[in-house]
Amino acid sequence: MTRLVVDLLIPAFNEASTLPGVLSGIPRGVVRHVYVVDNGSEDDTARTAAAYGAIVLSEPKRGYGAACRCGLAHVAAGEDPPDVLVFMHADGSDDPEAIPALVRPIEQQRLDLVIGSRKLGKTDPGSVRLADRLSRKFAVALIHAIYGQRYTDLGGFRAIRLPALVALAMVDDGPGWNVEMQVKAVKAALRVAEIPVRFRRRALGPSRTHTLSESALSSSKMLYTILRHSTSR
Repeated sequence: MTRLVVDLLIPAFNEASTLPGVLSGIPRGVVRHVYVVDNGSEDDTARTAAAYGAIVLSEPKRGYGAACRCGLAHVAAGEDPPDVLVFMHADGSDDPEAIPALVRPIEQQRLDLVIGSRKLGKTDPGSVRLADRLSRKFAVALIHAIYGQRYTDLGGFRAIRLPALVALAMVDDGPGWNVEMQVKAVKAALRVAEIPVRFRRRALGPSRTHTLSESALSSSKMLYTILRHSTSR
């Protein structure tokens, strides 16, 4: 088995209170570099990330996809890019101890993309809202109906080979980033698998509280992304 070089990318918006726990739990023997993309935070997110040894990038344009694209562009353009890029949330909902489990199938089975599935794993009580659970269920059913690929989740905790991700030419700047990646992975015939992961109750606060209208907008964007890419199959 070939040992791969793994870097970690964490988009963050007003996550100064949760980053210490997240960054201190990362298995350093597995991850080479940790990048935190400050997505226009109004607190000490950038300073906190730097204090815990992360490489801090800045993307003032708000949006999960915008932060991910910023980090990807920086990593891919580096002099020594990694073999694998892992994505993880900054709010404490993902367990960093599961990073080796995400990377292992890529090393052992020569896969391209491994998605951490909350559906297959354990979700702490209150960690996923009912509206989000229903939209996820509908979205994965729609992907199966259109593309023939069975997914159980669209979660952001995932590992992917960097060359494969670059080739997908990601464009989404918002909540459709994960859906776009999974749909394009099917169209590109990437080798994909899901593994069970624990999803912890995320930290709540001004930056983490989502209204029903925001959840509805996010769900609509995901569904739009699925349908938009189906026209170019």
